[in-house]
Amino acid sequence: MGKYFGTDGFRGEVNRILTVEHAFAIGKFLGAAARERGAGARIVIGRDTRRSADALESALVAGMTACGSDAVLLGVVPTPAVSHLIAPMRACFGIMISASHNPYGDNGIKVFTAEGEKADETFSASLEGYLDHVVPLPLAVGDALGIVLDGSEARHTYVEHRIRLVDAPLNGMHIALDCANGSAFAIARTVFERLGAQVSCIHDAPNGININENCGSTHIESLQRLVVARQADCGFAFDGDADRCIAVDETGQVVDGDGILWVMGQALAKERRLTGQTVVTTVMSNLGLRQAFEKLGIRCEATAVGDRFVQECIRRGGYALGGEPSGHIIFGDIATTGDGLITALKVAEQMAKSGRSLRELAQGYSPYPQCLHSLPVADRAAAMADGGVQRVLGEIRTQLGTKGRVLLRPSGTEPVLRVMVEASDAALCEACAERICTVLREGGFLP
Repeated sequence: MGKYFGTDGFRGEVNRILTVEHAFAIGKFLGAAARERGAGARIVIGRDTRRSADALESALVAGMTACGSDAVLLGVVPTPAVSHLIAPMRACFGIMISASHNPYGDNGIKVFTAEGEKADETFSASLEGYLDHVVPLPLAVGDALGIVLDGSEARHTYVEHRIRLVDAPLNGMHIALDCANGSAFAIARTVFERLGAQVSCIHDAPNGININENCGSTHIESLQRLVVARQADCGFAFDGDADRCIAVDETGQVVDGDGILWVMGQALAKERRLTGQTVVTTVMSNLGLRQAFEKLGIRCEATAVGDRFVQECIRRGGYALGGEPSGHIIFGDIATTGDGLITALKVAEQMAKSGRSLRELAQGYSPYPQCLHSLPVADRAAAMADGGVQRVLGEIRTQLGTKGRVLLRPSGTEPVLRVMVEASDAALCEACAERICTVLREGGFLP
């Protein structure tokens, strides 16, 4: 991770960590880089529903147009819509203004290349170098100045493409949706209704400050209640920028990203479309998922946490499927980033094609008990390197052996350390996680 850019862009509390000055500088850097590629350079910009998006968008636009690139404003769209629309709009870069699942006070800037992929570490390092040592960039004058273009109609291109991905009609299905008061609020219901489904929708009335507030993929409880109360066939919850999706079966049980990989991995394998008999996961994926796939002769290739790393592995190996437990799922032959809408559509399509419920499709995978904690640690590097912390981690690894694992890592999207313990026994999980929290607390790393 860099100083500003983590695994999913530059993210933080607006005007404390991520400021409009940062946005202006990023706009200038990208505007100048696009302009170097020739006249008529374009950059597409999308945003979620956060109140702070106006200020950041204005600053980005000012920077890029001053340096000679046109800004195409998509309005409120899912992050994957930005990725998808870069090529048809002949843009040099794409920008999504969103802090994903974070609370409304945070926001973020995600940068996409002309190929629709998230900017890699080399490009992000160049951008960070500019932010730390701002040097004059050539400003455009006269008719070389960039202009602002209304790209809101292009959202229909994204919607129509996603609808065409579904081969089986969803007639007769009752689907519940939680739009997290975010980017999916104006799209998800329309897509599912166009495909014939009856839709019950919650958290689809954003007001600028209610995004992710006790809703969406990180707060699944209200969707579980809705599915049961409405007797829906299944439910799907998105995060703030709709690049994640978590499912709920007809009984109200959660089917997380690992469970979705299990459902879709089996389906693609049966259709002989699972390239290399491989599913790309991350180090956070459940040990039970790997074991379940192994029984089917399917290999799991693990990457670092972050859908950017999943996508890089998919591209290198030519794989068809990968994702994270958090619900970032990438279909390698369809998209270059996680897309919650594609994920929901593909799961619903499998239900329609097979005539089986989501609960039935998810059978065969038994996740190991897992304990997860997010700990606010001021100096994450010092905590990770601490001798006492490393000693306890070593003791826990020895204790768990091959029947479990422990992972301590800095978050790439929030100022916290993530603790994950997995074991065959839930009580053992909790006890091991508590040992790690205790040693961090005793070392003075926790507030």
